[in-house]
Amino acid sequence: MRTVVILGAGAPNGVGGALARRFGREGCHVVVSGRTQAKVDATAHEVVSAGGSAEGFSADVTCQDSLDALFAHISAIGQPLEAVVFNAGSNRPIAFEVLTAEEFEDYWRVGCLGAFLTAKRAMPVLAKQGSGSLFFTGASASMRGRPNFGHFASSKAGLRNLVQALAREYGPRGVHVAHVVIDGVVDGDIVQNRFGGYIESLGEDGALLPDAVADAFWSIHQQHRSAWTHEIDLRPYKEAW
Repeated sequence: MRTVVILGAGAPNGVGGALARRFGREGCHVVVSGRTQAKVDATAHEVVSAGGSAEGFSADVTCQDSLDALFAHISAIGQPLEAVVFNAGSNRPIAFEVLTAEEFEDYWRVGCLGAFLTAKRAMPVLAKQGSGSLFFTGASASMRGRPNFGHFASSKAGLRNLVQALAREYGPRGVHVAHVVIDGVVDGDIVQNRFGGYIESLGEDGALLPDAVADAFWSIHQQHRSAWTHEIDLRPYKEAW
């Protein structure tokens, strides 16, 4: 059995939870990581209930000590590291005139610095193996900035360029590095809880289904190294882009 780590998988009904279930279904031992132990345990329980192998591990991607503990635990499991997926982050509109420096930095710390700190710990393991995947969840904001989302776009654009640099440096060493751009609203707990009937207003298949997103990640992970994808964009069929 090989180990997969999903960072930012607190909500069972979301991209992180779907990723945990997808990799668990393929026979991987999934370490589900997020800031809230109860949430990651709930996601891990879903994987186990479906016949897979999983455990929850509370970790904060902005805290080096927390990530050190996570990767020490992964090392202690003693299995090859199949994949690390960085899915941490959140998003909400904030008008620039009221955006504070603290908020701007918080988004950067989670979405960009957190990815850097994660890669610093994952990449030595994967490079030594000469195999494995390191994937990052991006957004349409990775490609362009829009009104009220300067904080989010800055973080995601920085993440995208970091991932490109990692891919060019470590791809030749056997590590598959990819950036998955999610262009649209995900039909998960976060949006459903915060914005009420917005998902319903989009109509049938107007939002990305978490399980469909997870299928795309798995497909990239399965690619032969002679035809690797570095970046892919996913959006609902009727999303304006």
